[in-house]
Amino acid sequence: MEVETEQGETGKSVMCVLTDPEGTTLGGTMYLPQNVGPVQLQQIVNTLLKNEEKLPYAFYISNQELLVPLGNYLEKNKVSMEKTLSIVYQPQAVFRIRPVNRCSATIAGHTEAVLSVAFSPDGRQLASGSGDTTVRLWDLNTQTPMFTCTGHKNWVLCIAWSPDGKHLVSGSKSGELQCWDPQTGKPAGNPLTGHKKWITGISWEPVHLNAPCRRFVSASKDGDARIWDISLKKCVICLSGHTLAVTCVKWGGDGVIYTGSQDCTIKVWETSQGKLIRELKGHGHWVNSLALSTEYVLRTGAFDHTGKQYSSPEEMKKVALERYNKMKGNAPERLVSGSDDFTMFLWEPAVSKHHKVRMTGHQQLVNHVYFSPDGQWVASASFDKSVKLWNGTTGEFVAAFRGHVGPVYQISWSADSRLLLSGSKDSTLKVWDIRTKKLKQDLPGHADEVFAVDWSPDGEKVASGGKDRVLKLWMG
Repeated sequence: MEVETEQGETGKSVMCVLTDPEGTTLGGTMYLPQNVGPVQLQQIVNTLLKNEEKLPYAFYISNQELLVPLGNYLEKNKVSMEKTLSIVYQPQAVFRIRPVNRCSATIAGHTEAVLSVAFSPDGRQLASGSGDTTVRLWDLNTQTPMFTCTGHKNWVLCIAWSPDGKHLVSGSKSGELQCWDPQTGKPAGNPLTGHKKWITGISWEPVHLNAPCRRFVSASKDGDARIWDISLKKCVICLSGHTLAVTCVKWGGDGVIYTGSQDCTIKVWETSQGKLIRELKGHGHWVNSLALSTEYVLRTGAFDHTGKQYSSPEEMKKVALERYNKMKGNAPERLVSGSDDFTMFLWEPAVSKHHKVRMTGHQQLVNHVYFSPDGQWVASASFDKSVKLWNGTTGEFVAAFRGHVGPVYQISWSADSRLLLSGSKDSTLKVWDIRTKKLKQDLPGHADEVFAVDWSPDGEKVASGGKDRVLKLWMG
């Protein structure tokens, strides 16, 4: 396919420059006919990038998706023909996830509120933690309870699967952690003790850095974060330095650990000795939530939507590293923080200790922030009842999703980054369409507040739990 770069009459053509989300130009300035639309642009990008398999792309001009030919766009938006039009191309997932639209199972079992739900990295198992002090593992094929994991003496506040799917760790209100074998539901060793107050977050070392998975980090109200080794069954490093509670923790793909705290700072630690390498300051109130641009590939490791299983840790590590590098590209890993000061910051911690962008717009505290699997979007959930969508590279505001009538507690993305799920105090789940920026599906059914939601990495199902003690599974 030939790219027309010079047209006789400039009146008929539009001066354009194609850039990737990071701002790198592709193929210089081009004069394109006014009748060129997304289909033709897709051919041009595939040709210029020399893609053997033609990949799908979406195109954006000043954060608005281009869905019509260039001529129509210029006319509608009264854009001058004299200026060079900057068009951002964004690769899209080659697979599509169906929106969930019905509750396929309501499973009783927990005797107190469900506080956390998490699918395994391959999407085949589901775990939940509850105020009844148990962790439960559910059989997704029969949609029935599989194992009840008992051993905690207090509420189970958070749970986390290792990215190789072999372990599940839970943290409780009394500050202890327990590792479980998901195949049997039995504890793998004694409880891990060391924290003096409750556990606020758990994050595993990425499988592309270390396979099989052995180390995870926990954050606590006591102001410390601790790195544990499950084969040694003990705490190997204590990360202390925060002056107030640590509220969230992420183990990054470059091997560093990020901790967010009520002391308004985010600290960056290296993990061989536990040295503090960077401090990210700027928030005027508690930091509540951290999100990494690579989070989805870190969580799923070597597993993708095809459902392929692996025979050895080495093979897993290799595939996970390929997936991580492909997702990250040449850009640094990005971090977003959400705070009680109603704002968010976008950081590139490997590049600078100063924030890249301050993201404002919420009218109440920001409870949860989450990057889309492809890293192109950031979603934020707030007590102002809204979910907001931002550009994942520039931090610019894109849209607000309004519909909830209570605080929004948690959000989760579909694997293809096209749909966003939110759970709220108003007892509903809602699915939002990123392309149309509108509500796609309203999912009532819970009898009370929805505390926890998760969309399975394979995209097939959604799980939710809350104050009404039941676990609900939703299907497309």
